[in-house]
Amino acid sequence: MWTYVRNERPHDGVRPPAAMFFASPDRRGERPLAHLAAFCGVLVADGYAGFNGLYEATRAGGALTEARCWAHVRRKIIDVHAATGSVLAVEALERIGALSGV
Repeated sequence: MWTYVRNERPHDGVRPPAAMFFASPDRRGERPLAHLAAFCGVLVADGYAGFNGLYEATRAGGALTEARCWAHVRRKIIDVHAATGSVLAVEALERIGALSGV
């Protein structure tokens, strides 16, 4: 299942929030390429390699702007802290927490 959402309200958009759902038999990268073929703008996503083609300059319609999901980064840093007790990991978590408050 692929889910795409739009919410322009924080940027003074006039269109209402919306969500689209697409079912597919697999998670192949060609799926988001087809689903988002006409989309231009910013894509907030995790590090799934299947999205990489959307960020390429050679993409028809141009490259999307990539904005990674901080929740996924945060989980990795939590794992590092649990394994090592790293002070740097603590600082990274504090900074990510500050971003979440913005």
